[in-house]
Amino acid sequence: MSSHHAADPAPAGRRFTLSRRVALAGTALAFTSLYLSAGVLTPLLVVYRQQWGFPPSLLTVAFAAYAAGFLAAVLTLGSLSDHLGRRPVLVAALVIQIAANLLFLVAPDVGWVIAGRIVQGVASGAATAAFTASLVELSPTGRKSLGAILGSVGLTGGLAVGSLVAGIAIQVTPSANTIIFGALLALTIAGAVVVALSPETVSRTPGAVRSMIPRIVIPASARKEFIAAAPVVAAVWMLAGLSGGLAPSLVRSVFHLDSGVLNGVAGFIAPAVSVITGFALARVGSRRAMTIGIVAAVLGSLGIIGGVFAASLPLMFIGQAIAGVAFGASFTAALSLIIPLVAPHQRAGVVAGIYVVSYTAFGVPIIIEGQLAGVIGDVPAVVGYTALTVLLAVISLFAQAGVRGRPTVTDPAVAAAGARTHSG
Repeated sequence: MSSHHAADPAPAGRRFTLSRRVALAGTALAFTSLYLSAGVLTPLLVVYRQQWGFPPSLLTVAFAAYAAGFLAAVLTLGSLSDHLGRRPVLVAALVIQIAANLLFLVAPDVGWVIAGRIVQGVASGAATAAFTASLVELSPTGRKSLGAILGSVGLTGGLAVGSLVAGIAIQVTPSANTIIFGALLALTIAGAVVVALSPETVSRTPGAVRSMIPRIVIPASARKEFIAAAPVVAAVWMLAGLSGGLAPSLVRSVFHLDSGVLNGVAGFIAPAVSVITGFALARVGSRRAMTIGIVAAVLGSLGIIGGVFAASLPLMFIGQAIAGVAFGASFTAALSLIIPLVAPHQRAGVVAGIYVVSYTAFGVPIIIEGQLAGVIGDVPAVVGYTALTVLLAVISLFAQAGVRGRPTVTDPAVAAAGARTHSG
């Protein structure tokens, strides 16, 4: 986040701007619309597969394509708003999101959905850091934590609510896709208008082109902590990919239940619990939260494996809920343990490294799982996938022993940085 803040760099009277209170509420809603749109695809992908009859391997590709677009955008465009201003970057990202929603609205086959997911990922990757920064900057003086809370809830809560609402719509109407993306188009257009009329919160500075060159650097001061956290970061993002990309499909293929609501619940549980966990552990020390997250990752994975093996959907849902605890605890703890160890000018390179670990784990393994499922079946492929998350979490548990004596830092700015990196 840039330090060159201003109430509104434009001279008074030059253009109409909304009050900061209205701008804050509207910006929060616009941000939430990005992740509502990402969340609704969780149960809708199952519907698309039923309609168009494509193989499970393409379903996982359609889900993971988001990660590719997000990672490419966040590594190149993530700092652009520090130089060009929040408003132009956010409006451009929302226009890209409108294009993604249009692709989903009129998609005749899964190829269009995959293209839409990539475009959707680009929009979210370009906007997430700028939105989070803007929410903090628009918040009243002395209540800057409000912006970080709105960012965190809007992001993870948007994923959860989007999945649940889409599942209900699928259950009650045959026109769910049209209704959902028609509503999201209206919401995103309204959000773009609000952002365009909001006060600018930073001044323009040179270096925009240079900021688009990805820098992935882990300084020596943070290297041990990064290496110790990386396996569990990968594990919890793999579990997030399972909840968003695999679980709704498993409701039908493994548990033989044809229910839009259950598909939506399958995508809702983990991000919803993650939001609650983030707030519940806000005052818990980062090292302790990391340990809680690692243990939860193991237990959540075992719960999912047990549910699939026993053909018990409630057990799988319990496993997903525990996996949500793992994400909410360990990912925020990883940021809190790593970022304070480096100088401010080094943080962009470190966050870029965390992005690469997170979104590679979010996208690549689930594509491989989709390919394997077509060869060995859904159950063995899911068991192998979740067994890998257990292994990664256990590696991190042992690695934590090597860094346990290091001091930890509690920094509200780090929590805000955590909100900028969540997705689904």
